[in-house]
Amino acid sequence: MSNDELMFFTSMPQMLPLYTALREQLDRLHPDITVKVGKTQISLRNRYVFATVSLPWRKVKGWPEEYLLLSFGLSCRKEHPRIALAVEPYPNRWTHHVLLTSPADLDETVMGWVDEAYKFSMVK
Repeated sequence: MSNDELMFFTSMPQMLPLYTALREQLDRLHPDITVKVGKTQISLRNRYVFATVSLPWRKVKGWPEEYLLLSFGLSCRKEHPRIALAVEPYPNRWTHHVLLTSPADLDETVMGWVDEAYKFSMVK
């Protein structure tokens, strides 16, 4: 993990183990991914960005105080209680947002969506 990734979590270090668990799973699934750390998010890329993670930037009613927001793009909308929000910024491109609060949240369902997003970004 890069120093930039570590520094991203300075404001909320308790979320670093969760991000580390996500990166470990992604590295096993897709060792070719690259990471770009920005001011407000970390972009996970193959040829294109297929997922991002970010920390809370404001309080949202009904959402926990501390979480890691995992966002990923798919060709269709997924309906599932774990998806906090889904929007269609472009035709046939749905951005889904999932709140992660513990490594247990990185189950087969979530990692399946991330894998699907990885594959979807390769064909756009």
